Formats: sequence, C-alpha cells, structure tokens
Amino acid sequence: MAPIVTTTPTIEGRTIAEYHGIVAGEVILGVNVFKDIAAGFRNIVGGRSGKYEEELRKGRDGAVSEMAELAAQMGADAVVGVKIDYETVGGQMLMITASGTAVKLA
Repeated sequence: MAPIVTTTPTIEGRTIAEYHGIVAGEVILGVNVFKDIAAGFRNIVGGRSGKYEEELRKGRDGAVSEMAELAAQMGADAVVGVKIDYETVGGQMLMITASGTAVKLA
C-alpha cells in the first residue's frame, strides 16, 4: 500500500511511532521549442498554456510518486510535512522537487 502523503506535520487521528528521515523525489523537465512558441502565443492573447500546465502536473506527480516510493522502501506508512519546489535549471529546464519526512504510524 502506498504511503499517506500530506503537507501537514501530523495525520489527524494517527500517532507517529517512528521517524525514518527525510525523503525527496526530483523530476527535471525539458521544454521543447514548439511548446515554448505555443505557450508564448497563448500568453500574448491572454489565454492559459494548457501544455505547460499539463507538464507541471506530470512533473509534480512524478516527484511526489518518487518520494513516496522511497518512503515505502524505508518501511514508512506516511510522508508528512511535504513541500514541493519548482526551479529553473539552465533556462530551458524545470526541476520539481518534493520532500518530506518519512514516518511509521502507530
């Protein structure tokens, strides 16, 4: 079973029995030229960039999934205090990091 993943420091109604340490998942997305051009055009006309939003969702989900998988390998039932960060790398890539504390619930 996949660990519970939450941004809160605790899980309501559950007690943390053990702390297994910090876990993190990282995803780096490269944005191709065609998506850049299409996104730029949409921004000019005031619309939203569906392709960028889709890529961000995929990246975020991938980072969270990787983090949860590492927590499960450590024997954790949950990851608490999760934080998601977005950062550009080299101007053409986006790094998405999910990190939190892997814990065993009582």
